Amino acid sequence: MKVAILDDYQAIADQLVDWSRFENSCDVKVFNQPFENEEHAIENLKDFEALLIMRERTPITKKLIDACPKLKFIATSGMRNLGIDLDYAKSKGIIVSGSEGNKNPTAELTWALILGLSRNLKQESENMYQGYWQTTIGFELKGKTLGIMGLGKLGCMVAKVGKAFGMDVIAWSENLKMSHAEENGALAVTKDELFEKSDFLSIHYLLSDRSRNLVKYEDLAKMKKTAFIINTSRGPIINEDDLIQALQEEIIAGAGLDVYNIEPLPENHKLRFLPNVLLTPHIGYVTVDNYMKWYTQMAEDLQAFIDGSPIRVLN
Repeated sequence: MKVAILDDYQAIADQLVDWSRFENSCDVKVFNQPFENEEHAIENLKDFEALLIMRERTPITKKLIDACPKLKFIATSGMRNLGIDLDYAKSKGIIVSGSEGNKNPTAELTWALILGLSRNLKQESENMYQGYWQTTIGFELKGKTLGIMGLGKLGCMVAKVGKAFGMDVIAWSENLKMSHAEENGALAVTKDELFEKSDFLSIHYLLSDRSRNLVKYEDLAKMKKTAFIINTSRGPIINEDDLIQALQEEIIAGAGLDVYNIEPLPENHKLRFLPNVLLTPHIGYVTVDNYMKWYTQMAEDLQAFIDGSPIRVLN
């Protein structure tokens, strides 16, 4: 059985799982680099029978599925992957299994970005290597307002830390109940109030047709000039062109971003050249702990499929 492990950017899959257990049943190939486009992915994957993928890196679309006639099994990191056409895979008899990871790493990275922005860590660290000393002035978090867009499990984790820092926490989502906000130490507000009052606005929203471009220029224009926006959720939730314009015009003080419309972020992308942006390469979930769980469980998924008793089936 020809098995492909996709998008192993850090070349870590071989270190976390002993794939030799499959040497009698599978021919495993690891792809460390992202494919240039869908045609490039199809050309490389057309002969494979199983794919082990990192969620929402290489899209598994109807076109790709049709172009891979031997494909019969997919295992993904996470128990949700919007990059897979699950219904079409099911219609073609392809089983998709998931794996359970930890949510806390993304919440932790959110705070790394907030703290990095509040204390100008990017500039101060770079300046230290250039021989400079104390070139910026930071902000304290205590007494500031933390806005949470999407008070689900991740949003609640971030809110709890905000309270520990002595911040006032406000929250908004389309279906947020006041009782749920109060239970998690947050004040439910309107969308306009979220943008108007937040000193740090952190996005923890699921990407869907309704949430795509949920944050536009007119929303950012409502924010304080001293405010920051942080996105560790999904890039398209913020209209990227509008965000770049707001940052260039200094409508807001800055942004902390871990997610983008196009990933990996192109080398010549405008965001890479803005001084008021703190960027990380979608590493919210990228930890040894998470990768260990995901790759171990994907190997379990693969073995269960080979044995004829699939587990953690998503479709």
